[in-house]
Amino acid sequence: MLRAIRQRLDDRANQHVGLLAEFSDPGALVHAVEDLREKGYSQLDTFSPFPIHGMDRAMGLPFSKLGFMVFGGAITGTFLGFLLQWWTSEVDYAINISNKPLFAWETSVPIMFELTILFAALTAVGGMLALNGLPKPYNPLFNSERFSRATDDAFFVHVSVRDGAFSNAATAEDLHGLGALSVEYVDHEGATLVGAAGEPADVEPIPDDAALPAPVVPHHTTGDI
Repeated sequence: MLRAIRQRLDDRANQHVGLLAEFSDPGALVHAVEDLREKGYSQLDTFSPFPIHGMDRAMGLPFSKLGFMVFGGAITGTFLGFLLQWWTSEVDYAINISNKPLFAWETSVPIMFELTILFAALTAVGGMLALNGLPKPYNPLFNSERFSRATDDAFFVHVSVRDGAFSNAATAEDLHGLGALSVEYVDHEGATLVGAAGEPADVEPIPDDAALPAPVVPHHTTGDI
């Protein structure tokens, strides 16, 4: 059991180890994700400052379970509100007032409504955190300086190394071919900018036809000789 838990924690920690590509705008990001899906990639994650219409369809995400969880929480709140008032009025502290019924559901509606909303809201927040694996104070993507702009004005897609179609060179070439502004390999050690062939590109190579500076020839005056 401990081995299974450790493996699950390792898988969660390595979820965002892979290639991180930045794109210029939401439309470019959506088209890139669609093309990557057509190429066979499935372990994709996207990051943007705001929700992008159509991104869930482009990523092939299944229908969210959160709505069913919230509905279950709401029904639980309604039932508990009903049970609480019935138990206190008719069983635990029954008081006969003018021979009226000890319990009436009509007068219980406000409390039932309040508990319905309370449990639905708590389930929505808790379910969202659980389904997204939050809180997550550490993420390998935090090693990328560019990634800090994901909440401001940048748009990213991440391809995990766990993807069956992942290849450092081929995936980097695919991302560059889709118009990525930059591609970085991100792991637990840091982030490295990579070129179209997957090689490190921290230092740009000098083109073969680049003009080299003229050699400096020392100038001697008559007094120096």
